Amino acid sequence: MTWSFTGKIIPQLQFTLSTMGPPVSGIFSGFTKLCKGLAVILVGCHIVVQLLPSSVTYLALIPARTIPYGWNLVTAGYIEQSVVGVVVSTLGLLFLGKLLEPIWGSKEFLKFIFVINFLTCFCVFITAIALYYITRQENYLYMPLSGFHGVLAGFLVGIKQIVPDQELSPLKIKAKWLPSLMVLFSIAMSFFTAEPATYLPTLIFGTYTGWIYLKYLQSKPEAKHMGDPNEDFAFSTFFPQFLRPIVDPIASKFHQMLCGESEAPIDVQDYTLEGSPLLGSDPIEASRRREKGARALEERLAAAVKKSEESNVNGTDNVGSIS
Repeated sequence: MTWSFTGKIIPQLQFTLSTMGPPVSGIFSGFTKLCKGLAVILVGCHIVVQLLPSSVTYLALIPARTIPYGWNLVTAGYIEQSVVGVVVSTLGLLFLGKLLEPIWGSKEFLKFIFVINFLTCFCVFITAIALYYITRQENYLYMPLSGFHGVLAGFLVGIKQIVPDQELSPLKIKAKWLPSLMVLFSIAMSFFTAEPATYLPTLIFGTYTGWIYLKYLQSKPEAKHMGDPNEDFAFSTFFPQFLRPIVDPIASKFHQMLCGESEAPIDVQDYTLEGSPLLGSDPIEASRRREKGARALEERLAAAVKKSEESNVNGTDNVGSIS
């Protein structure tokens, strides 16, 4: 199975959700141990900065002090300075992590958090320095910047990649539009808030670096390539259809810079499915093999569900015989 078949990954996500715990436990169940541990870190760091306000100077990202306090490029992402921030970040980590970690694996999930947090903080640092030189306003240099919302923005990109066509029941919005709507809403809110620089660059860079990582850098043991070459996960998919003819040529230039080659259509690229490469440039043959692999995936998932149900039935029978 490769991550390029995002349209066929919905059954796996549904299976993951169905195995997280009994229905009676409600939505506040099935959280992974790793997410719970990270949530404790977020809450603990918030308590530290409340009890020791001076610690913000050393832990948050203050561009003028990043040199020599370079470690704040790592620590700033885990520091929430407000109660609202720590509540939103903790809940976002638990609920989004419950969906992503079982699919990515704990090691890849933790790696994603670390890489996106560092890249986001680094980009925010560069942006703050640039804004200072453009505006000559020193508040860009001494404003303490921190928060986990950059990683949460990256998580939304992960949801877009895995279940792009999944609709959110109350809003009837497809998951693929979540990152775009979040960025658009944040930009709109920046016109009505006093200090948009404290959150807007972090959300934008969290979204962008999350896409960069998943598109080009995420390793897949079952595949011979890194990232997600699927055209349904192209950068232009963050934009409405009428803007894509404008965005695609620009994105293609960046793709060429990153990969050293022009971005080819999804049907003529080589993939690895079930350990077998899809060679050649025949789109019909490639499509046939993708459909065959998708059917095999659905059959395995159905067999896994059936096996789980049989195991539950046998367990119930054993308990009845003992009683």
